[in-house]
Amino acid sequence: IAILDICAGLGYNSSAAIDDFLKNSDGNTNLHIDMLEISKPTLAAGLMVPSPIEAHDITKKAIEQSLIECDYATLQLEQTEIPSNIDLKIHIDDARQVIQKLPDKSYDAIFLDPFSQNMSPELVSLEFFKEFRRVIKDNGIVCTYTSSAPVRMAFIEADFYVSLGPIFGRFQGGTLASPNPKNLTKSLPKNDEIKMALSDVGIPFRDPNLDLSSKEILDNRTEERHIARHNTKISSAVKTPIFLGQEMDDEPLKRRVERNLAKMNIPGVLSDEALYIVEVENDYDEEYFEDNNTRTRVLEMMKRLDEIKNKRKISFEENGE
Repeated sequence: IAILDICAGLGYNSSAAIDDFLKNSDGNTNLHIDMLEISKPTLAAGLMVPSPIEAHDITKKAIEQSLIECDYATLQLEQTEIPSNIDLKIHIDDARQVIQKLPDKSYDAIFLDPFSQNMSPELVSLEFFKEFRRVIKDNGIVCTYTSSAPVRMAFIEADFYVSLGPIFGRFQGGTLASPNPKNLTKSLPKNDEIKMALSDVGIPFRDPNLDLSSKEILDNRTEERHIARHNTKISSAVKTPIFLGQEMDDEPLKRRVERNLAKMNIPGVLSDEALYIVEVENDYDEEYFEDNNTRTRVLEMMKRLDEIKNKRKISFEENGE
């Protein structure tokens, strides 16, 4: 079993994986974890906090050894021995640079636990996730706490399937991503799919050469959203896309929504064009199927919006409208 732990921090995620491995291993399996963390002080802090589980002492031992090797620590205080079937490697560097050196199709799981997208957009960019797609096994899975639209859209554009993840003390679930839809069980909420597919809120963060600063990535996305709005994407203002195909009793809101839609060649919320774009959501199912899931629906809505905006000939009768 091989795990890539990005933004390893105090080592809690890797420790949880080790704990599960020790409890369930048949004794003939090995566990390898690559822990990526750019901050030496953060790793050092992991040595000072009380261990919430015994497995954290194993992680502490690997961190301590790594910090000693790079002359950031001098004393060997951790007495726990790392089991022979567990291999922990600490990478103290920019995760973007480390991941480019890792071999193809090597990891069963990737843990992604960065700061928020506005603090660390470089760790949730489309290009970074393309590296995930390269290093993950075909049946691997990515786990992250975020429910961000641009992050989820980046996974889809990087050739992942995405689904709703567990809720850990938050208002909504995080995100699971995998090259294989059979690994996923729960679609994203319908309105989340519509917003990320059709509006500028779903435009991902971009870092073409994996070397831009956080500010550059944020500024570039802001500019890209501005250019895309009313040109290739529906404005995210007043959550416009979620009203496609919906009756609206609030007349002032309806006027605002339909002004936004008109700029994308969509005459109204109940127009043939509107119904055509979101028709795929008529088959929405929370259960994840190979041929009907969040990824397939999002990509189909994107394609249909492009057709309408560019006034390609659409036969609404043929599409059941």
